[in-house]
Amino acid sequence: MGLRLLYLIFCRLLGCLLSLGRSTVANNAGILALRHEVAVLRRQVQRPRLSWADRAVLSALARHLPPVLHRHRLVTPGTLLAWHRRLVRWKWRQTPVRPGRPPLPEETALIQSLARENPTWGYVRIQGELRRLGHRVAAATIRRVLRRSGLLPAPQRASLQTWRFFLRSQAHTLLACDFMHVETVFLRRLYVFFIMEIKARRVHVLGVTAHPTGAWVTQLARNLLMDLGDRAGCFRFLIRDRDSRFTAAFDAVFAGNGTAVIPTPPQSPRSNAFAERWIRTARAECTDRLLITGERHLRTVLTTYAEHYNAGRAHRSLDLRASDDDPNVIPLPAAAVRRRQVLGGLLNEYHTMSPRVPHHPQETPSSAA
Repeated sequence: MGLRLLYLIFCRLLGCLLSLGRSTVANNAGILALRHEVAVLRRQVQRPRLSWADRAVLSALARHLPPVLHRHRLVTPGTLLAWHRRLVRWKWRQTPVRPGRPPLPEETALIQSLARENPTWGYVRIQGELRRLGHRVAAATIRRVLRRSGLLPAPQRASLQTWRFFLRSQAHTLLACDFMHVETVFLRRLYVFFIMEIKARRVHVLGVTAHPTGAWVTQLARNLLMDLGDRAGCFRFLIRDRDSRFTAAFDAVFAGNGTAVIPTPPQSPRSNAFAERWIRTARAECTDRLLITGERHLRTVLTTYAEHYNAGRAHRSLDLRASDDDPNVIPLPAAAVRRRQVLGGLLNEYHTMSPRVPHHPQETPSSAA
């Protein structure tokens, strides 16, 4: 607007300077031509639209016009007064305040998060949690936000629980077991029996043999429960396949501990997906990269790998933590990082230096430190 006004003023001044160099006859002819153009425009346009700059120029020039020309101008004194009143209103106007309550951008995202993460929470329960977090929101507002987001009320929202959420909520009570076979360098097949804690992704390699039997598997199950100690009572279900080596005596060992054994459907390896996934990981990272000579060698290798899997390997399902890491501890970055080679350098573990803990003989400074 300001540039337009300056441009119009410059054009008017330039026109005045040019008119000074013209003769009186030429000036009168130009004035008559302009008046005729204005008359033609008045016949075509009843009320022309004027910009802010046009109004400012006409208002400034109106006081210098002779009284005879006031009747033939586009702008009348009433129009000038209306413009002035509008200018006064623009000066004193304020930003209009919308009626009702202010918007809740931050609380809206928090309400949706609480509703999705807690399907059994109702409006008042979410309201109480928000108040504990320092947000005062009415229950009616929470209901309106959830409806706008497409989230159902608490009873209906809880009934739509997914299998993923259900299994995650039950994972701390689940165990999974299976057999893994490895071919030795002499083409002899060895069987490895292991059990996994699904919640912590912790693996227990229980035994290695070339001829597994039901009695052997049952004894390994007893050994596991003795090693777990008090933690054995936390597990309520054991997932296994329908291998004939899982006998009734094997199921009775866990039943005596209060753990129900759940056989998978026939030919359904995905029903025991966690154990099958560990077999693939162990083969890709360990056994497929080594030449196994016998039972003793395989037992040593898998025991070492299980220690690495539980304590030195990050898991995506555990937010990139190892099974034995404390989830409440956030490690601080250190200037020096040590590398520990596992299985002769087949695997590497990294940790920060600590002057109070002696380093492993195979630990070497990492090139990335």
